[in-house]
Amino acid sequence: MNKVLLVGCGDLGATVAMLLARLGLETIGLKRSPANIEGVRIIQADVTQTETLNPLEQIQAAIVIYCVAANGQTDEQYKAQYVDGFRNVLATQKDNPKLQHVFFVSSSRVYGQTTHDLLDEADAAIPADFGGERLLEAENLLKNITCKSTVLRLSGIYGPGRLRMLNLAKSPNNWPVQNSWTNRIHRDDAAAFMVFLVQLVLAGNTIKPCYIVTDSKPVSQYEVLGWIADRLATPKATNIPLVEGGKRLSNQTMRASGFKLQYPDFKSGYQALLAAN
Repeated sequence: MNKVLLVGCGDLGATVAMLLARLGLETIGLKRSPANIEGVRIIQADVTQTETLNPLEQIQAAIVIYCVAANGQTDEQYKAQYVDGFRNVLATQKDNPKLQHVFFVSSSRVYGQTTHDLLDEADAAIPADFGGERLLEAENLLKNITCKSTVLRLSGIYGPGRLRMLNLAKSPNNWPVQNSWTNRIHRDDAAAFMVFLVQLVLAGNTIKPCYIVTDSKPVSQYEVLGWIADRLATPKATNIPLVEGGKRLSNQTMRASGFKLQYPDFKSGYQALLAAN
């Protein structure tokens, strides 16, 4: 049976691992702290501590998914988790004859551009901060491996437990001064797309080396906040600034794969969150 190694079992990673296990795939998850995910064998290890990663050499996974999160918003933390950690994990797979594909879960943060135009995978990633620079550095590590690979550049993740916009909508005096473009992906859609790609690979299909993972409607922050405020029947900010800053992302390549979004825009996604809260 093909094995899938999921490195990083936080909220998103654990969801992916659970979905893979439900498909009957032998799924091994790596997490720093103890965890219990139904159907998933957990290895407790730290990607920054090479001596804890020795068990990965024996797994011989067909698919490796690197889906970690930095411990904080510093350059040192980003380098440790994304660059050094990914390099350490890849080193454990150099003698794995069964390895078919490596996925690196990155972020649309690598696009530091400010533009009203739609950006897609053909546009250059031009980071504007240390986070984008470190993520791009980690992506480039894939150039050194012999098997195929795919970078997944996720936009802002929202979903269960991620209620920042709902809480912000209730406080119009705290709405951001700048009304910038925003892009988002529901956690469940992000996880489902990753599993969709794994299934394509294991079925012998060719997939793209890079996907922007986002929904179908880039939109300004104030439009999202105003829509949520209307649903909550709470006051809205009265002075709506022009849309300035940020970027708009295209998910055309993602949709062309045949994947169907459960939440194609912010309204469908946040309506589900409002109903659950």
